[in-house]
Amino acid sequence: MPRNEPTQVTDGWDEGRSPRRRKAARYAVPVAVAAVTAATIGLVPAFAGSGSPDLPKISAQDLIAKVAKSDVQQLSGTVRVTTDLGLPSLPGGASAFGGQAGGKGGDDASAAPQNKLMELASGAHTLRVAADGPEKQRVSIVDKAAEYSLVHNGNELWAYDSGSNTAMHSTAPDAGRQGKHHRAEGLPEGLKGATPQELAKQALKAAGDTTSVTVDGTAKVAGRDAYQLLIKPKQAASTVGSIRVAVDADNGVPLKFTLTPKSGGAAAIDVGYTNVDFAKPAASTFSFTPPKGAKVVDGDQARAKAQREHGKNLPSHQDAKDVKKDMGGLNVIGKGWTSIATIKGGGSGLPSGKDKGAGGDAGAFLDSIGEKAHGSFGSGRILSTRLVNALVTDNGTVYVGAVDKQALIDAANAAK
Repeated sequence: MPRNEPTQVTDGWDEGRSPRRRKAARYAVPVAVAAVTAATIGLVPAFAGSGSPDLPKISAQDLIAKVAKSDVQQLSGTVRVTTDLGLPSLPGGASAFGGQAGGKGGDDASAAPQNKLMELASGAHTLRVAADGPEKQRVSIVDKAAEYSLVHNGNELWAYDSGSNTAMHSTAPDAGRQGKHHRAEGLPEGLKGATPQELAKQALKAAGDTTSVTVDGTAKVAGRDAYQLLIKPKQAASTVGSIRVAVDADNGVPLKFTLTPKSGGAAAIDVGYTNVDFAKPAASTFSFTPPKGAKVVDGDQARAKAQREHGKNLPSHQDAKDVKKDMGGLNVIGKGWTSIATIKGGGSGLPSGKDKGAGGDAGAFLDSIGEKAHGSFGSGRILSTRLVNALVTDNGTVYVGAVDKQALIDAANAAK
């Protein structure tokens, strides 16, 4: 049975892209991986089916081109999501990023997309997804006792939490703008990113002189024949060991995405279809009517209130440019997979366990998981997961990236 031998990608694979775009891609994606991880968009099923299909040989360059040319607009299926970032558990059973375990945070909050995203920080989850072009999408997070659905249909967005029987209705951002260059945005970026296609798209942007990309055999995923694309950072300081993307042999759609840390063990970020259908979904899939007795929340009013009180929109409706603008002091240093995001501090770092009151309680917890760091920059504390490390200096400056601890210290020393 013929196999696809590993094919090393040279710097020439991206001919036709301008040097500026290649450079921007190499800088942006490793930070995006870190941001996705820190924001807890992680995703791990086992391959559906068994055996390796006998497929024609294909080069890495041609497989990347196949993914880039894929323009599947319609699909439905089930995605299995598992995240194992090694996030610590807070006292009382809460995740460091995911909030109180089992907590609702109020009926209104339970329907807010940005709150639901945090539940993907750890553990296993099942998502049902459907799409019919850019104007119609649906994502449902299915738990044992409840289901959360986010439905985009034209200029309308519905979010429904069956656990609290609460529905939030909003107008899709940009829906009121006129002209062919404006189109209503759909699902929040976080939920759109919870698919193999979006994660693979981001990872492939990093392919360049800091990355090795090869074709590493074939697989069966969700009953479909697929090639396996293997992406490995060349930079020693990266905490990413490898990224494996299963690409549909017929239409080029990424079916499974697996990110394994350099430290080994289970995948940290992994997402894959357990079943998928590329036929046009029924129109009723994107229709939503609140169930009888459901509490209906006006999401536009909630967003306007947040804007008045905090001077910004709700996080679920912000794109990367908005987030960077809000952070103000955000900067990116380094290159490729060892890029580090820095956020200028305001003079005070993390609380200490020696502090009194609530700050002291939080500080005591951070003291138990954080590692003291010292250098010419002064001192601070390093907080770690299996993939992303963050250094918070005593003056409040933050250095974060999918890099090892020494790389953060070196960056802080250089910026002194």
